[in-house]
Parts: sequence; structure tokens; C-alpha cells
Amino acid sequence: MASPRVRPELHHSLSLRLKEARTRTDSLFDLLPPNSFYARPIAERHRLIFYLGHLEAFDWNLLSGPLGLESHEPSFDKLFAFGIDPVGGGLPKDRPGDWPGIAQVERYNRRSRERLDDELAKGKGLAQSHEDRTLEETLLRVAIEHRLMHAETLAYLLHNLPLEKKILHPGVPCDPRPSPRSHSVTIPVGIATLGQPHGPNANFGWDNEFGQEEVHVPSFAIDAYPVTNAEFMKFVRAAGYEDSRYWRPEDWHWIRQQRIEHPHFWVARSSSPATDPDTQWEYRAMFAAIPLPPAWPVYVTFAEASAYAKWARKKLPTEAHWHRAAYGTPEETERPYPWGEAPPDSTRGNFHFDRWHATAVNAHPEGASAFGVQDLLGNGWEWTSTPFAPFRGFEPFPFYRGYSADFFDGRHFVMKGGSPRTDACMLRRSFRNWFQPHYPYVYAQFRCVEE
Repeated sequence: MASPRVRPELHHSLSLRLKEARTRTDSLFDLLPPNSFYARPIAERHRLIFYLGHLEAFDWNLLSGPLGLESHEPSFDKLFAFGIDPVGGGLPKDRPGDWPGIAQVERYNRRSRERLDDELAKGKGLAQSHEDRTLEETLLRVAIEHRLMHAETLAYLLHNLPLEKKILHPGVPCDPRPSPRSHSVTIPVGIATLGQPHGPNANFGWDNEFGQEEVHVPSFAIDAYPVTNAEFMKFVRAAGYEDSRYWRPEDWHWIRQQRIEHPHFWVARSSSPATDPDTQWEYRAMFAAIPLPPAWPVYVTFAEASAYAKWARKKLPTEAHWHRAAYGTPEETERPYPWGEAPPDSTRGNFHFDRWHATAVNAHPEGASAFGVQDLLGNGWEWTSTPFAPFRGFEPFPFYRGYSADFFDGRHFVMKGGSPRTDACMLRRSFRNWFQPHYPYVYAQFRCVEE
């Protein structure tokens, strides 16, 4: 009797999605002239050459064993296997000469893709049982989403690369529209459902998404829009970066040690930006510096968001607050997306690589939640005050045990929503992102709550 096979239509669909994800990441490396591959735009991260090899090494290390393939370059499988967590361990000290040449890495990439694709094209793979078919589908989805995640993290790296070190695209149009009038929305008491349930019929998710929990959320008020550049400017002008009362002790130490006076993406054309009312402010976009757009969300660290919230006599929302405001309804039901059941499209928010930059926080009213809270998916990940931790019954992926568990350390905070460079597949309700509080390179916005 012939062995059962992976569902052909699903296998074909996932193979196409993997190829589309490869095209997405390949296009990012096309922005680099050869002499930029050995640059390190972010001091805590690997040189860019690492990421050229990492995406293929990850796919190879994940899929080659289950598909019964022998390694063709074991040293590269290991060299490009793991990135660097910016928390702890000090800064990397490698030199460009410690890495292989671009042509060597590209040969490794081509060979890895060819061998994986040849085996996957046979349509057999792991398909010896229902459990094996499910595992193969899961592994393919992990490969796809891992690559799409890196399409976003690579954008952070490229954004931090000096303009002269990348191939420029057309400039970002200036956006002088005013910041919308700030106001809050009252959310009635109700339930927020976090995560998704375990089980054979569960949708795909990463290990930290499972273990569904229902949280009772008392009534609270939440900002209708994320905090804009114009609103955050008030905190800067009020010398918020000079007043320790607004900062946790570890955050105050960080900004003083690093001499931080304003958000990372802002550029001040003055030596004393916080006290000089005539300071000309610019935004460092991916391919140009432009006048600071007042209506765009401000991108800041958790530390800066927390300080602003305290200055404003408010708080950052918990993960449950955010879920309740985003997915809850006055009828006590919950939606798969803030706007309802329709799949994400460009009318609902700024995501899926449509732009290299943010938009005004009120640019997508059709993406509002049932309570009228706007700009929840896309435009910037949103900080919550919830430390990244497992839900009840957490089980790590057996093939990637450290994906989440390595970050359950109390030093990372849950982020929700998505950014302009987040693929639409990761806008599902259960998806959780996380970063540590002093990492300034992420497209991360925030809004405040009052209980």
C-alpha cells in the first residue's frame, strides 16, 4: 500500500509561499552594494553577510534532516545557524575577514535551495502518517514566517545603514499634515481571549501563541490613536529626557550613559534640542532625511514609552488591555481582526511591505476596532507593559526549543499589532512579538491607558 502524501494543494501553496518569501528577502540584499555586506549597522547584531547566509542555513537545518538530506557544507550550516540576542554577552568583536566571501555564501544558498526544492517537489517528504503530514506543514510554515520575520528585521538593519552605503530608492514624500486631535475611548468591562488553544485542529502559530487564556479586564480608557511625533515632542520640550522622575532606575541609567535626548529616528539640527525652540527636526527615513512628520506615530523604546506614559499620568496597556480594545465588541463577542472577519488589505492599515515608512495614525479609519480604536494593525508594533512569558501549558517546538523559551527572562516585553514591514500572515490575533526595553531600532509605537 502506498504511503499517504501531504495534501497536494496545500503542499503546492506552501511551496509557492516559500518562494515568494525568498523573493522578498532577496530584494532586500539587492539594496546593498558589495562593500556593504560586511557592514554592521547595529552594534549588537551580526554583520550583514551573516544574514545573507542565515536564511538559507535556517531552512536547511530545519528541513534537511526530516527530508533525509545529507549536508553539503556543514561548516556553513553551523556558522550561519544563530543570530545574536542584543541582551547580555557584550558586543560582537569579529572582523570582516572572519567571514567567507559573498560568492561563497551565494553558492551555499543556491545549492541549499536547489536540494530542498528538488526533494519538496517530489511531494513525499515526511508523509508517513497524519502526524508526519502535520509536522511537514508546520515546518514549512515555520520556514516561511521565519524568513518573513527577517524581512522585517533586515529592514531595521538597512534603516540604520548610512545612506551612502545602500542603493537608494525614490525619496519619501514629506507629510506635513497635522497630528489628529488626541482623545481616549472608554472600553467597558469584558473578557480578552489571549493565545489560541492546543489541539489537532489548531491553526498554525509559534509555540508562545498556544495555551488560550481568558482574562477579565475591568473598564479602562485607551488612546484612540498611537502617540504621534507631535505629541511626543511635548515630552521632549518639557525636558522629559532630563527628569529622572519619569524613568525606571535602569532606564534612567541607560539614557544617561548613552546620552539619549530624543527618539532614535529623529535628527535634531541643534546642539540643545530639548531647550532650543527653534530646533529643526528631521526624520531619518530609509532612503532620505525628511522634515519630521507630525502625524506619524513616534517610534521609541519601551523605556521611552514608559517615561512618556508616566509624564502624561497614564500607563502602557497590558497585553489584555490591548486585546480587549482591539478585538472586543460591545456585544461581548471577539473578532479575528479589529475591523471584523475580512482578511487584511491596504484599506485597513499600513502593513505587508506596502511602504518603507509610516503613515499618519488616522490614515486608515476602516481598520478601526468595534470601539473606534484606530491604527492597531500595522504602522508600528505596539508596546505593552506585559513581560513576555508563556501561557499555561506552554510546550516549546521540539525542532526549535529556544525560539520563545530563551526570552522568558523578564527582560523582554510583549508587542502587538505589526509594522509597515510586517507580512499580513502575522497579523493573526494570537501572534506575539517581543523586544527588550532599550533596543531603539524597531518600528515600535505605543498608546496609553487610564484605569
